[in-house]
Formats: sequence, structure tokens, C-alpha cells
Amino acid sequence: MLNAGRRGSVLGVAVALIVLAGLLLGPVADVQAQSSTTNPYRATFGWEKMPEGRVMGTVSGVFPDPDGEHLWILDRCGANQCAGSDLDPIMKFDLEGNLVDSFGAGLFGFPHGFFLDHEGFLWVTEGGSHGDSRATPGERIGIGHQVLKLNQRGEVVMRLGEAAVWGDDEHHFNGPSGVVVAPNGDIWVSDGHRGGNNRIVKFSSDGTFLLAVGGGVGSESKEAAGFSDPHDIKMDSQGRVYVADRGNSRIQVFDSEGDLLYIWTHYGKPSGLFIDHNDILYAGDGLSGMVRQGPPDNWRSNLGWDKGVRIGDLKTDQAWVTHFIPQHDEDVGAGIEFLGVDFDGNIYAGEVSRRRLVRYVLHRPSELLVR
Repeated sequence: MLNAGRRGSVLGVAVALIVLAGLLLGPVADVQAQSSTTNPYRATFGWEKMPEGRVMGTVSGVFPDPDGEHLWILDRCGANQCAGSDLDPIMKFDLEGNLVDSFGAGLFGFPHGFFLDHEGFLWVTEGGSHGDSRATPGERIGIGHQVLKLNQRGEVVMRLGEAAVWGDDEHHFNGPSGVVVAPNGDIWVSDGHRGGNNRIVKFSSDGTFLLAVGGGVGSESKEAAGFSDPHDIKMDSQGRVYVADRGNSRIQVFDSEGDLLYIWTHYGKPSGLFIDHNDILYAGDGLSGMVRQGPPDNWRSNLGWDKGVRIGDLKTDQAWVTHFIPQHDEDVGAGIEFLGVDFDGNIYAGEVSRRRLVRYVLHRPSELLVR
């Protein structure tokens, strides 16, 4: 099976060689690999049973509950915006798709990143950057540019950042796009969404600033440890931090101290990441092949690549893409963004333009050799 992309450690002159190899050699082989992998999944629709009169909006995150019997889903209040809505964006479903709980109305303007930590707390980021029309409605009513921690009763127990105030210092964000929490309580935030800060930030469990990698507004960069729209962030069992550097069509991997380990170009143009308990990586790509407007756009389009979900095993030496799930029907714009996986290996992915949830059922488990 063809596998592609480049994996390298940052050691002096090797950085330049690694980045060059990833940018120049990786995409050619990776496009070939898309047709060389297997797809043991079947796309299904209508799994979720919504309350009468309500539809699923843009899905911003999916996480299995530790009990293995429920899924938590974050959507944008039946639309692509929550500012002014009285709908609950955080919903808890059983595995049959029945809604069993919901909360969060009035807390968010443009909920974007979502994470369920090891203690059962829910984390949500406000992903609209200042100047983006998606952030403006929230800013007008005093919300946005924060990361919120909630318990499972819907009570806010911690806030990072200042509501409706954007910035790139130690106490402010500009459209934080994703959040992940380490077992020791350290908090990592990708900050921020397109047009915002191009950095990742680490805090202690009490919210004390520890470090940042990357810059602020206007710092978009293709260089190693630079970012262009860092859209999501996740962590594996070894404490390594994975950033969906979407604008640069790559994943950058860091250690717990913020030092760059690898640059991977073989996961397409990743918008959303999910790492399961077996350290299997799922990367949602809903933008490859689309002509993107606004500078810089030459590498933003990722032409020649297909939209879909790429799956790889982080326990293997190269973490190659072993399975590729192509977009299942007609292309109508932005596709899969955020996604999650239940304990049986079924994938739940939100499509942006269609504003729907797709459930990819694992119907040939024996083919999923990475599990």
C-alpha cells in the first residue's frame, strides 16, 4: 500500500530539509495513497432524534461519554450562530440517537472547539475572530473570545480570556478554535480561527499562562512551528499535542513543552481531529480542492486532494494514512469539519455547508487493522 508524507524531527538544518520534503514531495504520493487505502465504513443519516421543530446546526464537536453509552454533541443552535438564540448548543444523546439532556443556551455566540476531559468536564471555545462576521453578533452582546469549562449540569466553572475582548497577550484570545486538556490538568488552546491569532497557548490547570507557540494577528506563516488558521488541537496518550494547521494543509506535532516534533502533510487539509483511546487518529478534511479566497490562497486550496476522513495509527513509526473515507455524495461546498468516534469505532462527523451530522458505521471491522 502506498503511504506518503514526511515525518521529521527538528534538529538544526534538518528542519529545512523536512519542511521542504513535506511540502514538495509529500502531496504527490499522498494523492496516490488516497485510492490505495480501504474504506470499511458506510455513511448513514438521521441517527439523531431532535426535539420537534429543531434541526441540527453546524456541528462543532462530538465526544463519547466515559460511560460508553452516550455521546456529547456541540452544534451552533440549529444554524451557524448562537448569539441571540434560546436553543441549547450542548446536547447529550444515547447510542440510539435519543436526546437525553441539553444545556448552554445564551452562553455562546459562535461555539467552535469542543472537548470532554478525563474528569467529565466539557470545554467550549468561541471561534469567531475579531472582524469576522461570525464573531460580531456575539461581541455586540458581550460574549466571545473565551474558553469555557462546564460541568455536566451546564454550570460554568472556569473562563479563560475576557468576554468580547480580543487580543494576543497572555490573558486574551482572538477567536480560539480548539481546546484539549492533559491528564495533569494542563490546558492547550489553538488560537485562533481564520483571521485570528496564529498560535497555540498552554495554561496550567488553574488558568495560569505557561507558554505560547506562534504569533498574533498577521503572523500567518508556513515556517516550522508557524501557523495559518490552527483549526483544532488534540493530544495522544503520550502527551504529544497535534495541531490541525489547516491553512498550511498539515498537522504539526509538539511535545508537552511546546517543542516541535513532526510536520505531517499526509492528512490532507485537516479541519478537525479526533484521537481515540487506542491512539488512532481521525482527521476530517472538508476543504481540499476548493479554491479559497483571500491572501494567501496559493497553498490554501490544496488542489488535487479529495475531501474525506483520513485514519492513521499513532503507535506506528510513520503514522501513515491506513484508511480513507471519501466524501460520500455531491460536492456542495465546505464538507466535514469536526468529528468524533464512539467506543465501537463508528464516526460522527459534521458537514458545514449541509449542516448535517453523518454517522459512518464501521461495517467491516476486520478491515480496520489499526484498531
